[in-house]
Amino acid sequence: MVSRSYSNLLDLATGAADQAPPPAALGALRRRLPRVVTTAGLIDDSPLSPSTPAPQPRTIVVANHLPIRAHRPASPSEPWTFTWDEESLLRHLTHSSSSPTSMEFIYIGCLRDDIPAADQDAVAQALLDSHSCVPAFLPTDIAERYYHGFCKQHLWPLFHYMLPLSPDLGGRFDRSLWQAYVSANKIFADKVLEVINPDDDFVWVHDYHLMVLPTFLRKRFNRIKLGFFLHSPFPSSEIYKTLPVREELLRALLNSDLIGFHTFDYARHFLSCCGRMLGLSYESKRGHICLEYYGRTVSIKILPVGVNMGQLKTVLALPETEAKVAELMETYSGKGRVVMLGVDDMDIFKGISLKLLAMEELLRQHPEWRGKLVLVQVANPARGRGRDVDEVKGETYAMVRRINDAYGSPGYDPVVLIDEPLQFYDRVAYYAVAEVCLVTAVRDGMNLIPYEYIVSRHGSKNLAEKKSMLVVSEFIGCSPSLSGAVRVNPWNIEAVADAMESALVLPEKEKRMRHDKHYRYVETHDVGYWATSFLQDLERTCKDHDQRRCWGIGFGLRFRVVSLDLSFRKLSMEHIVMAYKRAKTRAILLDYDGTLMPQAINKSPSASSVDTLTSLCRDKNNKVFLCSGFDRGTLHDWFPCENIGLAAEHGYFLRPSRDAEWETSIPATDFSWKHIAKPVMQLYSETTDGSIIEDRETLLVWNYEDADPDFGSCQAKELVDHLESVLSNEPVSVKSTIHSVEVKPQGVSKGAVARRLLSIMQERGMCTDFVLCIGDDRSDEDMFQLITSPTCGESLAASAEVFACTVGRKPSKAKYYLDDAAEVVRLMQGLANVSDQLAQAANSSEEDDLEA
Repeated sequence: MVSRSYSNLLDLATGAADQAPPPAALGALRRRLPRVVTTAGLIDDSPLSPSTPAPQPRTIVVANHLPIRAHRPASPSEPWTFTWDEESLLRHLTHSSSSPTSMEFIYIGCLRDDIPAADQDAVAQALLDSHSCVPAFLPTDIAERYYHGFCKQHLWPLFHYMLPLSPDLGGRFDRSLWQAYVSANKIFADKVLEVINPDDDFVWVHDYHLMVLPTFLRKRFNRIKLGFFLHSPFPSSEIYKTLPVREELLRALLNSDLIGFHTFDYARHFLSCCGRMLGLSYESKRGHICLEYYGRTVSIKILPVGVNMGQLKTVLALPETEAKVAELMETYSGKGRVVMLGVDDMDIFKGISLKLLAMEELLRQHPEWRGKLVLVQVANPARGRGRDVDEVKGETYAMVRRINDAYGSPGYDPVVLIDEPLQFYDRVAYYAVAEVCLVTAVRDGMNLIPYEYIVSRHGSKNLAEKKSMLVVSEFIGCSPSLSGAVRVNPWNIEAVADAMESALVLPEKEKRMRHDKHYRYVETHDVGYWATSFLQDLERTCKDHDQRRCWGIGFGLRFRVVSLDLSFRKLSMEHIVMAYKRAKTRAILLDYDGTLMPQAINKSPSASSVDTLTSLCRDKNNKVFLCSGFDRGTLHDWFPCENIGLAAEHGYFLRPSRDAEWETSIPATDFSWKHIAKPVMQLYSETTDGSIIEDRETLLVWNYEDADPDFGSCQAKELVDHLESVLSNEPVSVKSTIHSVEVKPQGVSKGAVARRLLSIMQERGMCTDFVLCIGDDRSDEDMFQLITSPTCGESLAASAEVFACTVGRKPSKAKYYLDDAAEVVRLMQGLANVSDQLAQAANSSEEDDLEA
């Protein structure tokens, strides 16, 4: 049986998608680990029996690598053995007093060792039984092109702001590497499908290696509860736009329910890309940043990750750690040396060479530190490979030799380079003896080195005082969290050297104060806090999944899910035609721009649209009202239909028919406020390229449709505040709409137009039993609210059928929707044809009566 979250368009039209599954399906209870695949590609997805106790909540954590260390057997006859990788972030998701102890975690990812094909089944079963881990075994060719190819050659440099300007810098985009990336993500998706209970489980995907995985999972289970966290930076839109598969990756991420970033800068860049490339806008809802994507709410989470406090404290208390600290203190402090520490991967983004240049500058400017100051640089092996890594290594070794030759002496090297992997307790020992920690990466994700340093300095028994000093780059994710650190631009060598010197000579009391402030933050924002906060937000975002109707549209990586409230349906042509035929008196209220006419440069109606409206107006049982923001002269020229009612400038001017006089919906007002508002709008128009001012008879509109979307939106918010301030004593309202800011007299709304239309029909003794109202933007919501309100019932027949319809799938007070203006036009043409058929039938009947 396929997932309950799937439904097709026919089901949606007939309502069958909301019916309960057949009784036979209720008997098949969902299995726990391991899951059973009943048919190739399909997993038993029957709902649980009502009498079955609620299953334990689970989170399926998907990452490129499992938090596991595999140990090869000594002989082929012996089994593989496994231990937890205590240095893996994912290992410590529950290690906090605030973590949900009832949550069960299942891990899916690759092992770092190549497992022979003959051993893979046994290894998978052993990992599942002993560690709740499901290994993904990638074919060798795919693994190479996926990780060292697309991930490290394309995504990693680009996300760290490095453009492939030449074949030597990252290389040109290679479509075969992209295909391997997609294939690897598909393999991960298959592993998730083996273990998931889609109605209960949460899925948490980690990092840029698996950015298209959400699409594969959302395609299989439309209502899956899915979170994604990006551990690397997200580049600005100008950088990201250069990626040939930019839209595919954006749409894949938007198939998540919650997307997490370490800093606001990274989230802001992602949102900007969504706005500029997909036309999506975001808003803040009670403190949560949200995107509306085809009816689904995609939340954005901004929260830096933390360290495992318990693990660090345990390592600090180990005898080997204490022994190493004592050894290092004797080596350095015992000889009157002051240690500055750097711990970085050997790659081009960590800024090791810039740090060494700053050290050289410090020794040149401050001779008093020669023979006393030592920079210990721990260089971990690079995660990638290639010519750029070799160049960094060569440059680093050459600079260390140069500095030591210039400023060293017998028994003293100003720079100590450790270019081999250290045990974790060794690294902690170096943290404990360092007076200053330097992190000068030119672009980095979170970087937990400063946090580990702070905890190590606080917990070491060898230190009499709890103090620490940090010099950190402005371009790393943890920089905003460390307000007591000395922040630097790593490219400014002289400034970094000055920061290093100031960190050394800062008064001891201030060092302790800065350390205490940092430690309080790190202690309360550990990895468990981060995981708990993310999962709580994921649960909040997904809580109404069962109350939504979902179906998928689009092919390949452009797949997305349309999600609508159960009471929000697509307006069926058959349904409304039947109601139209039954009705004796009909009220039809239409918006124009964006409803009858798509948003375009040419705003005038087509000849076919005018003919359709004319046909509807010829039907004596119809009263058609067209409501628009355009002025009355323009509407008069565009729509020569005799019986059509027009509402100009959002309803300030009304005219029931072409031969009637224009009337106003509110008493005549003074428009002197325009002399105040227009200069303000002109100021913003002059400073916002692409914006224009539309001066109509009763309202002013500042339109920024052709401006830069981010800048235009920012200017619009400021303009609204400015106008509300200067017009506070004027009888006007200031409203922000899509791509515009409007100032109009108070009391003017399309809701008043709907009320006036119904009252006109009531005055003429017409008992309205059919109401159709269609619009596309916020101003039309007033119409929807009025015609569906109980107070409107007094103007309608007891059996009246009311259809409030919005254009586009989006949150609305309307009960129905149509996809676009083209569907609205087809609907109007269909209703016009019905009127013509009914008129012809009536004429034929009259002729038959006369002949009789």
